[in-house]
Amino acid sequence: MAYLPRAAAGLTLAALIGASAASQATIVQFQTVMGDFEVNLYDETTPETVANFLEYVEAGAYSDSFMHRSVPGFIVQGGGFHYDIENAKFNSIATNEPVINEPLLSNQRGTIAMAKLPNKPNSATNQWYFNLKNNSSNLDLTNSGYTVFGEVTGNGMAIIDAIAALRVEDFRASDGAFAELPLRNLSDDAIDDQIVITEDHLVMVHNIVVLDAAVDTAADLDPMPTTRDDSEPGNGGGNGGDSGGGGGSVSWLMLLGLLGAGLARRVGRQR
Repeated sequence: MAYLPRAAAGLTLAALIGASAASQATIVQFQTVMGDFEVNLYDETTPETVANFLEYVEAGAYSDSFMHRSVPGFIVQGGGFHYDIENAKFNSIATNEPVINEPLLSNQRGTIAMAKLPNKPNSATNQWYFNLKNNSSNLDLTNSGYTVFGEVTGNGMAIIDAIAALRVEDFRASDGAFAELPLRNLSDDAIDDQIVITEDHLVMVHNIVVLDAAVDTAADLDPMPTTRDDSEPGNGGGNGGDSGGGGGSVSWLMLLGLLGAGLARRVGRQR
């Protein structure tokens, strides 16, 4: 999907998140092995990002994907990889063209935001993450800010917190992929043995579907503006010393040696 920055991208923050900014939002449901939860998207405030995300949703790109990164007390990330249950292999989800950065809202607990490549503000494609806590002091600032485009509603954070509470294992091969993989149904003995990781161990996202595209679904939402101030020294360029851990981006080139090879690897103890 080629993206065309709209006129809205040039509007001021105040214009975008004024009294009517949250008047339009799409509700999507994440259907996961840990339970289903809903996310209300900020269609009007971050239109390019929401449109980009919904294009993947409508194409079924996230069906049988999995959460591939968990950093307790920070973020849980997904959207990058599909697990082929029939053949017990995984593949990278095909990416569209990157979407323009829209860092207008703050990375607060319970928000969903786009992951991207280090030091490349406009590099977000298919990967997203959930903020487990207030990450504004980091993710609002580095890499020109990470785009928050929705928030978890209802009891959804209880499910995400349960995912974050799972054991996290180092599943890196020589190329370094999946260093923080959340896993289910694994004993200590299994971790110490040669095991094949399957859908029984992964935090599977069976599907993401649109529940409600009505224009008034966000009437009661009050997203917080970004804490970023581009007038401050160090905030204008967007690099901000970002090490790549910001939105939880994975170095995609690291995956080439693993793709199509399945998930049979020795899992090293991380914690």
